[in-house]
Amino acid sequence: MYYLAVLAGIVGFELKLKNKIEESQTEGQTENKCGGFLLIRKYHNRGAFLNTGQNRPKLITAVSVLLTAVLTVFYILTLGMAGKRLLKWGLTLLLGGAYSNTYDRLVRKYVVDYVSFNLPFGFRKVIFNIGDFCIMIGALLSAIGYSK
Repeated sequence: MYYLAVLAGIVGFELKLKNKIEESQTEGQTENKCGGFLLIRKYHNRGAFLNTGQNRPKLITAVSVLLTAVLTVFYILTLGMAGKRLLKWGLTLLLGGAYSNTYDRLVRKYVVDYVSFNLPFGFRKVIFNIGDFCIMIGALLSAIGYSK
């Protein structure tokens, strides 16, 4: 099944990339890519999006595990349904990112973020990982696919 292969690919690639960032980058060091538009820099996010809840890491981890588990059950039920391809692809992306970030929270006690964009108005300070993009895009596709 393509969905499960893509999900496993996202998790595997993201964890490998995070391990490489952990080994090769010093926190705070910035490497310019794509003519300076992309910035590669390691950051240990101990909270959720934009460090929300960083002072309550156990709560953030518990919520992450709970939401990932609930979405996994919904995903399994959805895979058996005819049609709903957009929903299935959305959940595939969403869970790929969620598994990667939840793994980090459980094992490392922080999420490894490593990419930002050289944009004005403070956007340069926001640091993501591929899992974050998968979660955002997956949530959007899931919402659209669920409503159809």
